[in-house]
Amino acid sequence: MLKLNADKLRSTIHRSNAFQTVGRLHSAREVKLAKLSAAVGQMCEIRHPDGRHVLCDVVGFDGESSQLLSYHDDSGLRPGLDVVTRGSTHRIAVGRCLFGRVLDGLGEPIDELGPIDSRQYRDMTSNPPDPLSRPAIRTPFVTGQRVIDGLLTIGRGQRVGLFAGSGVGKSTLLGEIAKVAESDVNVIVLVGERGREVRPFLVDCLGEEGLRRSVVIVATSDETPLMRVRTANTGIAIAESFRDQGLDVLFMMDSITRLAMAQREMGLLLGEPPGARGYPPSAIQLLARTLERLGTSKAGSITGLITVLVDGDDLDEPVSDAARSILDGHVVLSRKLAMRGHYPAVDVLASVSRLFTDVVDPDHRRAAEHVRTMLATYDEMADLIQIGAYTRGASPQVDRVIQLRPAIDVLLRQATGTATPFAETRAALIALAQQWQPIGGVS
Repeated sequence: MLKLNADKLRSTIHRSNAFQTVGRLHSAREVKLAKLSAAVGQMCEIRHPDGRHVLCDVVGFDGESSQLLSYHDDSGLRPGLDVVTRGSTHRIAVGRCLFGRVLDGLGEPIDELGPIDSRQYRDMTSNPPDPLSRPAIRTPFVTGQRVIDGLLTIGRGQRVGLFAGSGVGKSTLLGEIAKVAESDVNVIVLVGERGREVRPFLVDCLGEEGLRRSVVIVATSDETPLMRVRTANTGIAIAESFRDQGLDVLFMMDSITRLAMAQREMGLLLGEPPGARGYPPSAIQLLARTLERLGTSKAGSITGLITVLVDGDDLDEPVSDAARSILDGHVVLSRKLAMRGHYPAVDVLASVSRLFTDVVDPDHRRAAEHVRTMLATYDEMADLIQIGAYTRGASPQVDRVIQLRPAIDVLLRQATGTATPFAETRAALIALAQQWQPIGGVS
């Protein structure tokens, strides 16, 4: 007897488009042109006679011709092929069935663990929460990293950038936080990552423990710019679905710079005028549109940890500058510290959490201010100290900082695979600050 999976049939019907428009392909350069009546953002497929289909998005129109960009390899296209619309927008599977799965930019599994059996589907794109409906951020988000929890405390629902050049430990830090962060689920988006680094990130940085409570969405550097951009949309849509269920979500993206680069490719292909370093207006606009979808809502929260790959270690390059203006804080990873074996290589003086004072108590805040003062004092005298030009006794304040420097390093450094409870970090921070200057009302 024929057996029908009613739930799967219902979901397939729900995702399908009852009416399709058919057109003809008449140009197939980087941007395809088709005689097709379709709206911008609509998905379509170019159909080969051999049954192979090339999935595309309508990204614009020129007169009566729709402009298409493909998600996959488009070799073998020729004039006159049928172009058929698939629906208004792509809908992706969401729900707890995604825990522990690795997906591509369209939400399809690539981990060889079988198809995703979900009854819930969601549009890839949506509007951010209404600004007046966002609850204030008052609760600390615990990362397990002393330097962040102590001196750069972030709040649940805050969006923070990890700014760094290549090779200073961004991926390792993300993996360490994902393993122990106080979140209900992690959604991790890898945009434009080198293919050989995906598995090491999953196995070494994230590990079995971290992957079990995470959803990972991947688009490697060899994929089309459209696929790389849509990967970010897919990841945020999945995170939003969990937030709507009342969960506290940790959203990680590595990196938003490669997302902007993908949008730059698309914008230039479509004829947008290039701006600073070749970035068209749509690339900077995409950053704001992407990041504003994160944060708090009436139901739950999405805390964002977004890596920014700093071009040439220049924190004022266009993507870094734009991201810093949108995010609620920035953690700068220093190549100089990494070269000294200081991990996590966080440059505390160059970093800031804009919600720090909203999520910590007064004693914690004063202790952090004291430690920052000590770091700034040492930084001002570092050159003289290192060449032996500073004479001990010239400044009691500097003498005390030099004496406490080893204790400061113990607080700021942390071995891979270790996590410190928030209360322990707070106590250690206050104890260190008390050695510099008494703090009233310590508890």
